[in-house]
Amino acid sequence: MDVMEAARQLEASGRDVVHMEVGQPGTPAPKTATDRLMAEIATGAPMGYTVALGLPELRRGVAQLYRNRHGIDLNPDRVIVTPGSSGAFILAFLALFDAGDQVAMATPSYPAYKNILRALDIAPVGVSSSIESGFQPDLAQLPENPGFQGLLVASPANPTGTMLSDDQLKGVAQWSAATDVSLISDEIYHGLSYESPAKSALEVTDDVIVVNSFAKYFSMTGWRIGWMVVPESMIRRVENLAQNFFICSSHASQVAAMGALEGTEELEGHRAVYARNRKQLMDALPGLGFTDIAPPDGAFYIYAKLPDLGEDSPEFCRRLLQDGGVATTTGLDFDDLHGHQTLRFSFARTEAEIAEGIRRLSEFMQKG
Repeated sequence: MDVMEAARQLEASGRDVVHMEVGQPGTPAPKTATDRLMAEIATGAPMGYTVALGLPELRRGVAQLYRNRHGIDLNPDRVIVTPGSSGAFILAFLALFDAGDQVAMATPSYPAYKNILRALDIAPVGVSSSIESGFQPDLAQLPENPGFQGLLVASPANPTGTMLSDDQLKGVAQWSAATDVSLISDEIYHGLSYESPAKSALEVTDDVIVVNSFAKYFSMTGWRIGWMVVPESMIRRVENLAQNFFICSSHASQVAAMGALEGTEELEGHRAVYARNRKQLMDALPGLGFTDIAPPDGAFYIYAKLPDLGEDSPEFCRRLLQDGGVATTTGLDFDDLHGHQTLRFSFARTEAEIAEGIRRLSEFMQKG
């Protein structure tokens, strides 16, 4: 957010900035989403409170998505519509854990996980990962007698774009069941994968809370609409929490989301752009000195180690923005220990913007 604000100030002064810092699609919500909402508004129907769990039609639509993508026969009752994935994480953490509990995750990871947990007096802890494991949890290092109560995995992950392999996903689910550790799977980048489709944790276990969102694949970040899938035994508990924390998710956004589920053709066009952007960056970065990269399987990020320039990531990102006109994100957002050596490139913009970002980055690196 600080980088975005600095970029905004530069733009306000007349500078042009290529945005490779923010995890936000450069595309609008699909036309099927806006058409569905406008048609609903035209009827004069009030946009009032909905039931806390979400509009039944939307929950059925999400369940159908799992049938289409993953071959899962999902009971729509298990689908809970939330105010973005952030609302889902709050509900999941409150439903599963008590103050003083610990929740583990691989590092680097999305910083809001830790911040939400700490706000709820739950302690985030790191588990071993490496570039060799795609910065996903190293199964061989997961303890037989863990001192933590939860494990959070993300596939594809932010900031790395890496996915759990089939064996990793099965191994994590089996380990979680054997150790009685609650499993949460962040799947908000599902739909955005490039070599093979992402697997859902629901394909290997029902004893999991899955979090997803209309933000990324569906290009609806600002609509603040997401969902979670919970075990049947947890539906009522999460419903009670949702009623008190949020009353319901935005009615208008829920209507638009129902339309978005029908926008596959347009959305696959977006994904094709991201695939070409990914190739542009993966072809260019090694030649510019960014050689330590776990190739991103999905999402729209590349997480790279800095070349040895004698400066840390925040200073490099500051100079790249000020002198090169390219906004990127320091790795310290995602890794307190090693993030000063890394940064994240987002390729969620147009092909022309990414090409221009690469040109500017090359020019900046040549100047030193």
